[in-house]
Amino acid sequence: FVINVNQFLESEMKQLIVGLALMFAAGMASAACEVNVEVGDSLAFSESSITVEASCDTVTVNLKHTGSLPAAAMGHNWVLSKTADYQAVANDGMAAGLDANYLPADDARVLVYTKIIGGGEETSVSFSLSDLDAGESYTFYCSFPGHTGLMNGTFTIS
Repeated sequence: FVINVNQFLESEMKQLIVGLALMFAAGMASAACEVNVEVGDSLAFSESSITVEASCDTVTVNLKHTGSLPAAAMGHNWVLSKTADYQAVANDGMAAGLDANYLPADDARVLVYTKIIGGGEETSVSFSLSDLDAGESYTFYCSFPGHTGLMNGTFTIS
């Protein structure tokens, strides 16, 4: 029984490289269905556009408020609506108040949202793409009064 060491090592290296490539690809595939968004004591999301793959069964948005101000003073949330609807939803939500996340109750134009959070807090929302249309134009935004104009971005399903 004779082992050619070079052939053995070459075979093992190929298996290792293929295995690492598959693990990396799997990690990339799952990362496309989960989005991390940060916001501080300013009027800006860390992301100005978000693209998710249509193959995602569930999309999760993780929102982290890196600032120090409380929700009542500089609260932020993440809301998704059709682009044609988001400004009207934000306007209608101002009267709803902080306890209602500045969103109109039971409004079908609000597709997905997180609660409003203050400095040092985090929240997440998970949702299915099955109710969304890849050809539709969507906008994500913060519904806190006065924030919507600067805190918005495009949400695309690819």
